Amino acid sequence: MNNQIDSAELVPTGVPGLDDILQGGLPKGHLYLVEGDAGAGKTTLGLQFLLEGKRRGEKTLWISLSETEAQLRGTALSHKWDLSGIELRNLTHTGNGVPDGQYSFFSPADIELNDVTKAVMEVAEAVRPDRIVFDPFSDIKLLARDPLRYRRQVLELREYFVRRKCTVLLIQERTSEDSYRDPSAEGVVQGVLALYQASPDFGRQRRRLRVHKLRGVAFREGFHDVSILTGGMHVYPRLIAADHAEAPKDEEVSTGLPEFDAMLGGGIDRGASILIMGPAGVGKSTISSQLSVSTVKRGESVAVFLFDETERAYVSRGEGLGMGVKELIEGGRLKVRQVDPAEFTPGEFAHTVRREVEKNDVRLVVIDSLNGYLNGMPDERHLSMHLHELLTYLSYQNVVTVLTMNQHGFMGDSVVAPVDVSYLADAALLLRYFEAEGAVRRAASVMKRRCGPHEVHIREMTITNKGVQIGRVLTEFRGVLTGQPDFTGQSSGLSRAAAKGARNG
Repeated sequence: MNNQIDSAELVPTGVPGLDDILQGGLPKGHLYLVEGDAGAGKTTLGLQFLLEGKRRGEKTLWISLSETEAQLRGTALSHKWDLSGIELRNLTHTGNGVPDGQYSFFSPADIELNDVTKAVMEVAEAVRPDRIVFDPFSDIKLLARDPLRYRRQVLELREYFVRRKCTVLLIQERTSEDSYRDPSAEGVVQGVLALYQASPDFGRQRRRLRVHKLRGVAFREGFHDVSILTGGMHVYPRLIAADHAEAPKDEEVSTGLPEFDAMLGGGIDRGASILIMGPAGVGKSTISSQLSVSTVKRGESVAVFLFDETERAYVSRGEGLGMGVKELIEGGRLKVRQVDPAEFTPGEFAHTVRREVEKNDVRLVVIDSLNGYLNGMPDERHLSMHLHELLTYLSYQNVVTVLTMNQHGFMGDSVVAPVDVSYLADAALLLRYFEAEGAVRRAASVMKRRCGPHEVHIREMTITNKGVQIGRVLTEFRGVLTGQPDFTGQSSGLSRAAAKGARNG
């Protein structure tokens, strides 16, 4: 498939993200079908297409058989768009002046379809547009009433507009599940864009776009998330990690805690991902915060995405532990963003992460937590696929990724993870509560490191007003990770901080 089309022969759509999928835009001078059900974003896409043409000094035309100019301007006003300079024509047809009673002498389909086609061509001759949006083109199919007549009509319009090098979007309304695809039109047009939407039990509508075909272009296949907010439609191209590979950097970066570095066998590999697992309050977010602070103090930028807590709570905890996160945020190196999974699609999130990495040179990405990220997914299969592609992309960009996952329960066999994603991470840190000497204590152990050796011991961990402290190896205990260890030594050597009351993480 040829994807080396001259950029001068491409028509940018004006929809952010869509041209990336189309390799620069739509080939000029052809007809394209835009399919979708009501509310999927067809009209919005069409308006943005014409507004982009207007911005480039092109002549643009909107043809409607049903929607009035007032309705169209109302849609534009909701996005704060100015349609001046765009020719708006409503060709609502009520017959040719022949009374309804005389329709028994003629074919209504012949009369109405021919009249509409003639009116469309007359308007096009008068305006001589570079871009046209025909909304809804479904009405032509209703007027034709016969698949063969409908196909001939599309062919006639195609030949007419191709000769005039006019790029046309035909907006096709979805009428039912069985008639979603329109082979009569799809076989004639140059390309087909399909818009989908779904209503989750909670949160905003989930919209997606898929290019079914685009002759002569190696477009990006698959589904791409779409958002429609004030200002228009935004498409988030499906992330393909292999398209963004950079030369790997063979180096280790410090966590800022010498003991933690030792547990990891020297530090975190550049471009690696580390998963921190454990029950609520055990210290996952605190460790990720400490890693973030250490990275910023090295002169690198960090992006933290909070799915479970507010930015205010994040800052409050960091300040209480003496990390000085407020000052680092104000300095611009530490970027903290609260993410609402009910309002954020996976594609939109991946786009946001990519923007931070490529525009702001972020070197550490923290996702806190995967539980919140999971809530934004339709099911677990999609979580694994999206996460795998995102982690691979970050690895190719030599970005360290820290993931936290909350495990249900607090101690013993009740501690379980909602979904197993440990195989995706390059390193895994397991945190556990355990009871000893009448106090609830914390233990930490590195369970895996994909690219090198790591410590296999279990160490006590405490959280004080000075942050995370990694203690000695718990050699006098057996079964620490169960939460109910057996004491086998003479002296526990446990930290006094836990007994005196340490901070929650």
